Amino acid sequence: MASEHSEGAGADTTALALKILVAGGFGVGKTTLVGAVSEIRPLRTEEQLSEIGESVDDVAAVDQKTTTTVAMDFGRITIRSGLSLYLFGTPGQDRFWFLWDELSQGALGAVVLADTRRLEDCFPAVDYFEHRRIPFVVAVNCFAGARAYGAQDVSRALDLDRGTPVVLCDARDRDSGKEVLIRLVEYAGRMHTARLLDSVG
Repeated sequence: MASEHSEGAGADTTALALKILVAGGFGVGKTTLVGAVSEIRPLRTEEQLSEIGESVDDVAAVDQKTTTTVAMDFGRITIRSGLSLYLFGTPGQDRFWFLWDELSQGALGAVVLADTRRLEDCFPAVDYFEHRRIPFVVAVNCFAGARAYGAQDVSRALDLDRGTPVVLCDARDRDSGKEVLIRLVEYAGRMHTARLLDSVG
C-alpha cells in the first residue's frame, strides 16, 4: 500500500495505490483477469508447458492451456480518481508457492479465482489467506459449459467464514473483473477498519 503526493497549480492531490493479489488454482484464469482489467500492458512471466511440467501439473481440465505463470503477473487499474490498484497474479502450482509470502507483503487483500469444475483447486489459496488474516473474495470464473452454481452453494462448498464475499464473474471481461476488484476493496476496507477499532477498543 502506497501513497503518492503530488502538487498541482493551486491544488494538492493524494493518490492512493493499493496492492491486490489474484490467486487460485492452475489454469483458473488469473493471467486472463489481470490482462483484461489492466490499463497498462501487463507484465507476464509465462513459460510454455512442457512434457515434464505436464507430469506434475493436472492439465486434464485445461487441455487448451499451453503456458503457465512461473513468477507473477502484474497490472494496474484506476478504480476512481486518486485510487489505483496494483495487481499481482500468483502462480497456481504447488512448486511456486514459496513466492506467495513475498508477494503477499503489504497486500490490502486478495481475489481467489475459482472454477466450479475444479473447486478443490482453490482450497489452498483460501486456507493461505484465512490463516494470514488477509481479506479476500472468491470470484467464480464462469467457464462455458461448466455447471452453474449460486454464490451460497460455493460458499458452503468451500466452508468460507461467514461474510466472505462470493461473486460470479467472467475473467475475460474488463467490467466484470473491475466489479470483483471494487467488491474486494470495499470488503477489505471494512475488515481493516473493524480490526483497527478492535485493537484500540
